[in-house]
Amino acid sequence: MKLIIQIPCLNEEKTLATTLNELPRQIEGIDVIETLVIDDGSTDKTLDVARTQNVDHILQLTNNKGLAKAFIYGINHALQRGADIIVNTDADNQYDAGDIPKLIRPILDGVADIVIGDRQVETVRHFSPLKILLQKTGSWAVRQLSGTQVPDATSGFRAYSKEAALQLNVFSDFTYTVETIISAGKKNLAISHVPVRTNKKTRESRLFPNTRTYLQRTLVTIIKVYSMYKPLKVFTWVGGLSLTLGFAIGCRYLYFFFQGQTEGHVQSLILSSILLIVGFQIIMMGIAAELIAINRQLLEDIQLRIKKGELESKD
Repeated sequence: MKLIIQIPCLNEEKTLATTLNELPRQIEGIDVIETLVIDDGSTDKTLDVARTQNVDHILQLTNNKGLAKAFIYGINHALQRGADIIVNTDADNQYDAGDIPKLIRPILDGVADIVIGDRQVETVRHFSPLKILLQKTGSWAVRQLSGTQVPDATSGFRAYSKEAALQLNVFSDFTYTVETIISAGKKNLAISHVPVRTNKKTRESRLFPNTRTYLQRTLVTIIKVYSMYKPLKVFTWVGGLSLTLGFAIGCRYLYFFFQGQTEGHVQSLILSSILLIVGFQIIMMGIAAELIAINRQLLEDIQLRIKKGELESKD
C-alpha cells in the first residue's frame, strides 16, 4: 500500500522545509510513504528546498496555473507514480502532519473514498468572527448542494483513495476544495471527515486578495459546478421564477381588462408576455443542458476506463 503526500507550492521557500520535516515516515497499514511537491511556477527557491529535502517526486509546472490546476496535476502525477492513497496538504504548514494517520484511517478501513480534515474553524485562534461565520455558512451551503455532511468544505487537508482520485475532475481555476466535494457527492462517493489540528499561522493567504473577492469567486464556482451536475433543476428554478412573475403580471392585466380599465396597462401585458416566453425558453434550455450533462457523465465513465487501463498497463 503506497501513500503519496502531495504539496502544491507557490513561493514557499520559507515554510516548505518545515512542512516536509513534520511529515510522518511510518504509518500502520502503509508500506511506502512518498512525497510529491508540485511547483506552481515559483520564482523563489522553492525547488531548491524541495531538492535538498530529498523529495521523492517533483512536478514543475511551466508557469503559475493556480491552486486548482496544481492540485489536479498533482493527483494525476501521484496516480501515475502508483499511489493507492493520496493526501493533499498545504506548503505553509497550516495543518498538523501528525494527523495524517488519522486522516487516512477511514480509507484503510474501507469505509470512505475521501476524507476531509475538519479544522473546527471556531477553535482556530487566528480566524476572525466574520471568517468563522463565512466558513460555516459556506460549508452549510455546500452540504445542502452536495448531499454530504462535510463540516469544513474549504479545508485543503484531505485524503483520496485511488478509486476516488481516478474520478476527480477540476474545471475551476480558483480552488478545488468546494468543486471536488460537490462533484464527489453527485458521484455517490463515500465522503467522511475527521477532526484535525492546525499550526500557528505563518503567512496571509495568497489565494484571494480580500474577503469580497473570495466570496464572489466561490459563489460563481458553486453555481457553475452545481449547474454541471443538476442543470435541469437550476434552469427550472430560474425559468419557473420568470414564469411565475409573468403569470402574476398577466393576472394583474386581466383584472384591469375585465374592469374595462386597460388604458395605461398595456405595458403589463407586454412585460408578462416577455417573462412567460423567457421562462419557457429557459426551461427548454434546461432540458438541453440535462441531456448534455448525461453525455458528460458518459464521457467521464469512458475517461475513467482509459485512466484505469493506462495504470494497469504500467503495472
